[in-house]
Amino acid sequence: MRVDTESDFVPAFVRLRDLLQSIDIRAERDGAHDQVLIESFVPGREYAVEAVLTGGVLQVFAIFDKPDPLDGPFFEETIYVTPSRATEATQQAIVQAIGGAARALGLRHGPIHAECRISDRGVYVLEVAPRPIGGLCSKAVRFQLAESESVHLRQGSGGQVRRRHGDGGQASLEEVLLRHAIGDDVGGFTRETGASGVMMIPIPAPGVFRGVAGVEDACAIPGIREVLITAKADETLVPLPEGRSYLGFIFARASTPDSVERALRSAHERLVFSIDRALTIVG
Repeated sequence: MRVDTESDFVPAFVRLRDLLQSIDIRAERDGAHDQVLIESFVPGREYAVEAVLTGGVLQVFAIFDKPDPLDGPFFEETIYVTPSRATEATQQAIVQAIGGAARALGLRHGPIHAECRISDRGVYVLEVAPRPIGGLCSKAVRFQLAESESVHLRQGSGGQVRRRHGDGGQASLEEVLLRHAIGDDVGGFTRETGASGVMMIPIPAPGVFRGVAGVEDACAIPGIREVLITAKADETLVPLPEGRSYLGFIFARASTPDSVERALRSAHERLVFSIDRALTIVG
């Protein structure tokens, strides 16, 4: 939650305290929920990085632009697009900052998901987590091999286990990370050509979700690969900051990042969500 004045701080603090005392949060039994982080606001564009560490060496799979300004009052992510449209110098600075943060944290092996902002003072690392990108968003990252050949997976008692790629040499992020986990060299995997992206569909208002129209129209937009509504009928919807979910996801692929972003926004405009606000449960 963004707070710009001293007078705004107290109600924001009370709201956060009440949120951390909610039944859902307390059920997690996480000691971190007994603490509050207060930090300065960093203006600027935000980026996400998907990578893997191998013996301390960072291999970047994708740098995502977040084209929507995340300036508050809350910071709900919506669109990820890759490859990044930032300058080469900016991308290099992002990679160097993320690599330095990973070393400072003592991370050496495994997946990395990182977030950062670029201000007029440089790169500010917001998060470096030893995990891949969350949930279904991984669909926005697909890989290809230089050659669609059989790939050695591992050596076992029964001899070599081999697998032939059935999708033109393509692989999902999960497959690449599983290969990395069992000791495979994943250096030959590169992100697919072209651009891709995902929109995490925000909750526009609190209420009870009744349904959605326009999915077929959204899917007909050039570049749209999938519209996935994860909200269930009669589910109570709670926006941020108290909420923690999205209505669903829109995935797109096209020749350029600009085309992907336009497709995602156009598809979202086609969707009409029915939310019964009169039945919202308060308290």
